[in-house]
Order: sequence, then structure tokens, then C-alpha cells
Amino acid sequence: MLFQVIERIDDFLALLNLACMMLITFLPYTFSLMVTFQQDSFGILLFCCCAIVIGLIQAVIVVYGFDQPHLLNGQIQISENQTFYKYHILKIILRVPVFCFLAGIFSFIYSPLSYVFLGVVIFLPYITHPLKWCWAKAVGHQEEQPNGMMFYSYHPNEPLSKERIESFSDGVYAIVATLLILDICEDNVPDPSKVREEFEGNLIAALSVYGPEFLAYFGSFVTVGLLWFVHHSLFLHITKTTRLMGLLNTFSLAFIGGLPLAYQLTHEFPKNSLNELEAIQISCVIIFFAGIFQLAIWVTALFNEKETLHVYVRYGGKEHAFMFAKLAIYPCVTLTTFFLTCILRRFSAQIFHLMEIIVPFAFLALRIVVRVVLALLKLVFCPSKSVHNADDDTRLPFNSVLS
Repeated sequence: MLFQVIERIDDFLALLNLACMMLITFLPYTFSLMVTFQQDSFGILLFCCCAIVIGLIQAVIVVYGFDQPHLLNGQIQISENQTFYKYHILKIILRVPVFCFLAGIFSFIYSPLSYVFLGVVIFLPYITHPLKWCWAKAVGHQEEQPNGMMFYSYHPNEPLSKERIESFSDGVYAIVATLLILDICEDNVPDPSKVREEFEGNLIAALSVYGPEFLAYFGSFVTVGLLWFVHHSLFLHITKTTRLMGLLNTFSLAFIGGLPLAYQLTHEFPKNSLNELEAIQISCVIIFFAGIFQLAIWVTALFNEKETLHVYVRYGGKEHAFMFAKLAIYPCVTLTTFFLTCILRRFSAQIFHLMEIIVPFAFLALRIVVRVVLALLKLVFCPSKSVHNADDDTRLPFNSVLS
């Protein structure tokens, strides 16, 4: 969001951003210390110190950006309310250092309260907006804001940069695929001495022991690739992204990041054991939520389709139906797999791997299946009319369909 306000940078801002990014990359380490040594206040203190410095650097970026108006977003440059924008953004940014400072102090007094303050940092912006709305309705007074004020409002329809969301998402998918590659390279290369002693120098026989690992790897990689493909298709249809879409996309990426864990779990335990069954079901849950949040992005876009979707994506049309089918495949298949493994526990591994093999072929046949289904629906419900004329530019809003 900060670099939607400041669209151009100079050397000074680049150095400040570099320092900020360096500290951000250090946060996972401090978080690991905080979780591992819960009784030691130093982990919380180190995490809080990093967050405080990050917030202060971002505040300096805002102050410097508003002192150099040519660096700002064009909408803000022509606005007569630059001072309002400046203090509004600073007020939002400085909440993090303030609450982290309080969390750092209470880490020496009562550490559970520190975690409460850190939780407030995450959820406060999303809590304050509905509270302000309720207060305005109760007292009948609405806080005055400049026209077009949509930066740092935390409103669900606040615009976000579509390009930044796509770039971040592609980075996450690339890292997850890399982790899968590193896992199989690190753990599944047999030791030469073991090959000579146990398999009489036969490398093929030695590699056959790793069959389940290879199967899990290819299945996991295909899953990552197809989820990326669906994500790419989704954002080709979307022209404008909002904060709610960005939040749903973040949730989806969080589960995508769990796919290397799913890969490790599916071949870690003895066959037909309870642990194997639970590992497979956990993998189904991870893939299900990764897909269902992508579907939620699409549903969110449909509620305001005239602004968020390309004109050729009509509700009920072929492109819309095809996109919906692509997004629904993984949630439907993994949910079915989960319940089948509950019923047929003995064959849970076979069912899961069969699912991973079938889904790519389902994607290849999807367009044909969707066209056949639409033709059947047209024949059954409106034999004398087409679902949509290809040359008709009229569009039926999703809200109207629901009502």
C-alpha cells in the first residue's frame, strides 16, 4: 500500500526501502526465537524492536515522500488535502511501533499480554473500520474525508495494485516449487557406499526404494503448477483488485506454502498406518483451502463484475462457466478424496495419488466438459434460446442474479 501512495522513488527512498526489507527478512528468525523460547522475553523484545524500526522507517518514507510531491501518486499530487493524507497514513503506520513498544515492555512484566498487543497490531485496522461505521450510525455523525480517499482506509473495496499482487503470488509459487525440488534433491539421493553394499552397485534398484517419494514429489509439483495456472487464469479475467481480494489471495498463498509440508507428510509414515491416513487428510485440507480461497476471490469479483472483470466474462456465459469450473476442481476433488479416505482407510494412499494423477487430465478435458454441460442446460431449460449471444454486450450483474 505504501508504494501505491509513493509511485516514484529516488536514491534516498531506495536506500530506506532496502533497510526496511532487510529487517523484514529478519522477522521470521525473530519470530522463531519467540515461539521456541516462549519463557524468555528476549525473543519477543527482538521481534518488537525489528517491527518498531520497520514502522519508523516507513514513517520516514511517508514524510520524505510528501516533502517531495513529485514522488507521490497522481491523485494525491492534484489533491488539496495532502496534509490530511499525510497524517492519516502516518497515524496508521505508527500504530505498529506503538503497540510493539507496549508488547516489548510487557514481555518483562507479563508475557501473555505481549502476544495480545501483537495480535492487536494485525487485526486493529480491520476492527476499527466496522467500529467507526457502527459509531457513525449510532450517533448520526460521519467522519469527513476528502473525496476519493481510498488509501489506507482498510475498506474491503479499497483498490490494490493488481501487478503487485501477481508479482508477490508468482514469487510464492516459485519458492514453493523450489522447496519441493530442494527436498527431493537433499533427501532422496542414495549414498554410494550404501548402493554398493546393499544393492550390489545397482543404482536403479537403490532408486526404486524411493518410489513413494518420487510419486509424492511429482504429484505435489503438478498440484503447485496447476494451482499457479488457475491463479494466472483468474487474474487474467480480473481487471481491478481490492483489499478483500488481496486478503483472500494471501490466505490462499499461506496454504500454498504448506504444500512442501504435505509432500513430506504423504510419504513419511508406514503404509496403512493411522499416521499415514492423517497425513494424507492434512494434505487434502491444505490443497482444499488453497483452492477455495482462489474461488472466493472469483466470487468477490462477481459481486462487482462491471468494475473488476473483463467485459467478455459474463455471468452464465462460457468463459465465466469455464473459469468457475477451473476454480472448483481442486476444492471438489480434495473434498471427495478426504471423505473417501475416511471410508476406505486401507486404500487412502492409493486414492490420494489417483486424485493427483486424474486432476491434470481433468484440466485438459475441462473446456469440452463445460461446453457439453452448458449445451445440455440450454437444451433442458431454454431450448429456444441461447445462454448468451456472443455479440451481445449486455451483462447481468451478479447481485441482480442473487436477488
